Amino acid sequence: MQQIINFIIRNKNFLLFLLLFSISIVFTIQSHSYHKSKFINSANFLTGGVYTSVNNLSDYFNLRSQNNLLTEENKRLKSLLYNNTNQSDSTYLDSTTFDETYKFTSARIIKNSYSLTNNTLLLDQGKNDNIHEDFGVITSKGILGIINKTSKNFATVISILNTTSNISAKLKTTNHYGSLTWDAKNPRVTQLVDIPKIANFKVGDTIVTSGLSSIFPKNVPIGTVLDFHLDNNENYYEINVLLFNDMTNLEHVYIIENKHLPEITNLLNGNSNE
Repeated sequence: MQQIINFIIRNKNFLLFLLLFSISIVFTIQSHSYHKSKFINSANFLTGGVYTSVNNLSDYFNLRSQNNLLTEENKRLKSLLYNNTNQSDSTYLDSTTFDETYKFTSARIIKNSYSLTNNTLLLDQGKNDNIHEDFGVITSKGILGIINKTSKNFATVISILNTTSNISAKLKTTNHYGSLTWDAKNPRVTQLVDIPKIANFKVGDTIVTSGLSSIFPKNVPIGTVLDFHLDNNENYYEINVLLFNDMTNLEHVYIIENKHLPEITNLLNGNSNE
């Protein structure tokens, strides 16, 4: 306490000057509208800058939670999109009153290969999350592959960049369908083969899933026509497809479960259990 008193005594003239100067500034601001407005604007500028910086910092630390929210929202929207069975007649009933055919589960890629002949991916979801073989995998941009093995907490995916991959796909404009394969040359380009010669299409047309398999819903995006040519017998087109997905830069995916898959599989295997 004595040190504070000694400090005031030593600097009494300077402190008195600061006090009088501060009082004069207050009187000036209060008595002149121009000075008052300038002061308020300056104060708002400073506080606004501080709040903006704090908000930006808060947004940065909330990115992960926001990404999770967006992933869940995308999952919900995709479920609505691919389970949409609206009909134009008056007998249509709201599809929400029925069980959905497709269930979507979000997952994250923890390992991805794209430079091999038979590429696979590893997901952070497994049997404990009700993930099983023959579930489809897509991203927000399009098709990715099919799950072939699962453990308690993980699943491996046969990528569309795999020479053993064979997925039913079609031209969106004509509905002519064929098989989506990969020639192991370019991770951005796959091949759609067995498209009939009578199909009328052009470069830039969209390629989507055909819906003829029990794995993927109809019209999941795949890519666009890059170029095409007739096969050796000149009966079918072979189309190079420029993928919507950048297969070298993937993280968040959606796993698609067809709830009717067990029933379909049993029926195709000759087991028609009621």
